Amino acid sequence: MTITREDFIHRRKVLMDNIADGLIVFSANQVLPRNYGANSFPFRQDSTFLYFSGIDISGVFLLFDCSSGTVFLAGQEPGIEDTIWSGKQKKLKEWAEESGINEVLTTGQLNEKLYRDKAAGRTIHFIPPYSADKNVIFSRLLGISTDKIKSKASIELIKAIIAQRSVKSEAEVSEIESAINQVTGPMHIEAMKMAVEGKYEYEIVAGMYRVAKAKDLEFAYPVICSVRGEVLHNEQHRNRLKKGQLLLTDAGVESRNHYASDITRITPVGGKFSSQQKEIYQVVLTAQQEAIKKLKPGIRYFDIHTEAAQDIVEGLKAIGLMRGDAEEAVNAGAHALFFPHGLGHMLGLDVHDMEDLGEDYVGYDESTVRSKQFGTAYLRLAKQLKSGYVLTVEPGIYFIPALINQWQENKTLDRFINYERLSEYLEFGGVRIEDNVVITESGCRILGNAIIKSVDGIEALFT
Repeated sequence: MTITREDFIHRRKVLMDNIADGLIVFSANQVLPRNYGANSFPFRQDSTFLYFSGIDISGVFLLFDCSSGTVFLAGQEPGIEDTIWSGKQKKLKEWAEESGINEVLTTGQLNEKLYRDKAAGRTIHFIPPYSADKNVIFSRLLGISTDKIKSKASIELIKAIIAQRSVKSEAEVSEIESAINQVTGPMHIEAMKMAVEGKYEYEIVAGMYRVAKAKDLEFAYPVICSVRGEVLHNEQHRNRLKKGQLLLTDAGVESRNHYASDITRITPVGGKFSSQQKEIYQVVLTAQQEAIKKLKPGIRYFDIHTEAAQDIVEGLKAIGLMRGDAEEAVNAGAHALFFPHGLGHMLGLDVHDMEDLGEDYVGYDESTVRSKQFGTAYLRLAKQLKSGYVLTVEPGIYFIPALINQWQENKTLDRFINYERLSEYLEFGGVRIEDNVVITESGCRILGNAIIKSVDGIEALFT
């Protein structure tokens, strides 16, 4: 199942019906220089621009006239220099026809139309720019100073886009699932098999990249591959693996149409968990599996997060690292010493889907407000779930020496935490297990073919 021209036409119509009045303008991303103009970063299109058009080129604009239903693609036609350096280019009219867009304008004509319509009192809706170059583009396009652009963004448009993009079609789910099956799953198995003493983390990342490039796909985000898994977004890959360590690998690829996958797996270096590692790993795995069982429409993800945190407390109590009532411990925030992030986030064209539109708009609603408690405040998704949502489920347990030392010195929540026993775990690292799921009418479904995550299954890779 693929995303079609008719899908883009329908998406634009739904958005214009929901906004009803005024104009909507979207900007494609630009090709950005790394250190000088001719040496650029790899181009990645703006996700909202992709969602409503499928057009994957830089420097162009979309304009929707909500009153007439007319859609315009605006930009400059490629010239002979573009052809010389980059090969034959599609004309704007060809891109427009493929996307089902009515009209093509030059950038100058777009400027003139926006000026006239703004002077006539029409509302011009746009989403907040998330980069300096976009800030400048919208400032010039709309005649608003750069320091006021974000504050002038349309909340009505933001909410309409989030409501629309949050519910994934079968074709979108298929995109994510194909990325998992074709590359992300095999990529993680390759990483697991390479996790032997003497290997450097960067060698494992290189092995994963070979798997991705063999299918002409790219990483969806900077890979986390480290024996220092307690550093939550550890993008350094310079450690040499030693027997007895745990390797945390958090990696995913984008499909051809830029839908992201996001999977995390743990491998004991050399292929055998110690008894201590196995105990912690099993607590995380149980919490994840129990959370997935509970997912369904109508339930708040905040509540699933809270119950997963309680499962982690119960598991740590059994090991002797925590004590007291699990519900009281979570309400007090004691779990966050070990689990200081949220259970998961929305997934789609962005790995943290739509967060450029505002995390609170994406993950929260009128009845679910962000907690101010350490750890729980980082929950990216808390609101009530709906059929069609695609999200990650990724509980973890981390032993962060600096945090442990700080809490111990301050005797923070010591009625719940056995600091004396914790001294045995300061070099442990971290465990996170992550899968991608789609919410169905009656529950949820894990996307993609199963990627090994049982203790026996992981250890069997090395026998």
